Amino acid sequence: MSEKYTTLSEIIHERKSVRKFDPTHKIPKDEIEEMLLEATEAPSSSNLQPWRFMVIQDNETRKRLKEFSFNQQQLETASAIIAVIADTEMYHNIDEIYESNFEAGNMDKANMENQISNAKALYPKAPFEARLNIAAFDSGLISMQLMLIAKAKGYDTVPMGGFDKQQFAKEFNLEERYVPLVLIGLGKAAAPAYGSTRLPLDKIVTFV
Repeated sequence: MSEKYTTLSEIIHERKSVRKFDPTHKIPKDEIEEMLLEATEAPSSSNLQPWRFMVIQDNETRKRLKEFSFNQQQLETASAIIAVIADTEMYHNIDEIYESNFEAGNMDKANMENQISNAKALYPKAPFEARLNIAAFDSGLISMQLMLIAKAKGYDTVPMGGFDKQQFAKEFNLEERYVPLVLIGLGKAAAPAYGSTRLPLDKIVTFV
């Protein structure tokens, strides 16, 4: 963690959605990779990890992205834009994932074979919408984890759902199985983020 934040609670409370980034600040590729790698410790359904990332740093590409993303200024000023993309055919990785877990000593062979069999019986037959819902939920988990990791390292973020997802898929020639979900601006804040309040617990929590 950074010197400024010493506890997870501090990081959670300090993380705000920044919309004005320092356009001169560049984050090295290896630092971005380090943050993404750490973020992949997030949980996912059957550990199928249905998230994919596109790290967009090229200026011309970001200008084109801005055109179908409501001209949000942070698309050009953030150090990088990380597109979080759901893989709705996550089942193609079943063998690789469970065999890797077996080789790492996380499960025995019988458990591996049982997990593979169960996953193959479930995921390929599930409707597209069901698989998209699973992938979107899991991608939300890793997105939040990534933003907290970035804050712990002294960087700022903003999640952006306001963009033409069909145009994004066309622009980057995504196969139909891949669905863009959110863009995360990553960089150094050039101005403080706005504070925000939250609903009281008695409006959102019920104990039964």
